[in-house]
Amino acid sequence: MKQLMNNLKKKAVEKERTAVLRMEMDYELATLYEAMQESNEKKQSETKEKLEKIRLELLKLKAL
Repeated sequence: MKQLMNNLKKKAVEKERTAVLRMEMDYELATLYEAMQESNEKKQSETKEKLEKIRLELLKLKAL
């Protein structure tokens, strides 16, 4: 029973983290769009790095 409760809590935390990551991804995509409109190469590369980190974390969460 204890293991079942731990699994349920873990899944709830993963679901919440996934939602937060998706919001962060939306924000970073909007930031990337603005950087592209401004032709700001530095901001574009920084945003792409952040998006890559978010992508990797999402992949890890889905693998669990």
